[in-house]
Amino acid sequence: MTRDQFDSFCGGLTATANVIQWGNASVWKVGGKIFAICSTWGAGKGRKISFKCSDMSYTLLREQAGIIPAPYLARAKWVQLETAKAMSAKDIKLYIQEAHNIVAGKLTKAKRAELGL
Repeated sequence: MTRDQFDSFCGGLTATANVIQWGNASVWKVGGKIFAICSTWGAGKGRKISFKCSDMSYTLLREQAGIIPAPYLARAKWVQLETAKAMSAKDIKLYIQEAHNIVAGKLTKAKRAELGL
């Protein structure tokens, strides 16, 4: 998945906002809370996709080749894809959708209503 594809997919989710920060990282938020990032953080070169996970997904994904706990965000159950081959674009989209759902679900009831979630 390219950065443009990442941005296009995240932008198609409900009530999202994008900011560029932290050294040109594409940071996607829902209700002001981050759910996915495309950056160049970590070892090696190239883009890295990071996203919030459920507890179970975090445990399982860390065991897969090319997927690590996300720098600076691992304590909050985030993973980072270290290689383009770590996960298919289809699976990335499913996990990003789930990340959006997890983060949106933690917003207040009033905020969710305001955002149409």
